[in-house]
Amino acid sequence: MQIPEGKKIYFSSDNHLGAPTQEVSKPREKKFLSWLDQVKEDAAAIFLLGDLFDFWFEYKTVVPKHQVRVLGRLAEITDSGIPIYFFVGNHDLWMFGYFEEELGIPVYHKPQQFEFNNKKFFIGHGDGLGPGDKGYKRMKKIFTSPFFQWCFKWLHPDIGVGIARHLSVKNKLISGEDDAKFLGEENEWLAQYAKRKLEEEHFDYFIFGHRHLPMEIQVGENSTYINLGDWITQYRYGVFDGTDFKLEQF
Repeated sequence: MQIPEGKKIYFSSDNHLGAPTQEVSKPREKKFLSWLDQVKEDAAAIFLLGDLFDFWFEYKTVVPKHQVRVLGRLAEITDSGIPIYFFVGNHDLWMFGYFEEELGIPVYHKPQQFEFNNKKFFIGHGDGLGPGDKGYKRMKKIFTSPFFQWCFKWLHPDIGVGIARHLSVKNKLISGEDDAKFLGEENEWLAQYAKRKLEEEHFDYFIFGHRHLPMEIQVGENSTYINLGDWITQYRYGVFDGTDFKLEQF
């Protein structure tokens, strides 16, 4: 993609809408809607890098009833011609077509490569990548198992969603509480993952979420790992103007 003159590409991650309760989450939801209204004025594209919702599961004919304003705003933006790209996170990985069919938003379950103005980007949520994090990796295998998903869908939504939301707040492996601690540049596992990828292919930017910490780490001579932070306490986002990438705060 060549970014048109005066346009930008925006990146956001880890809103966790609905956590720890709908009431507490509502002000953050309104702030995110204000951000969407602002960036759509000059956006060439918007990337949402996962955990937009603290929990999301698509039953065959049912979707969670909250955050309808966010869903409506996303539909409005795509209807206006601005593409939105969604990467599932560890909290909203159970997406089975609703975003594509109803909102016109492509959904990615694995990191993807993009090129903007001759700059190469490697983009994903970031969960389960790099060394370590073995407990979560085992849990993710269960969550992404077709058999487990088939079993879960037979729970009444009030029961299934209630259980999932309780676990997402209480279980550290799921909530990511331990992820919000800076490990030092040499020990950041997504930075280590980026360095390994560079041995295979050059990328100018690695853009991830998941860590809930805004970070910029040089991982190669002309390559930078960016973590977007979150929309729980920091309200951080990334913007690429066609030449430079910056972390901003809303």
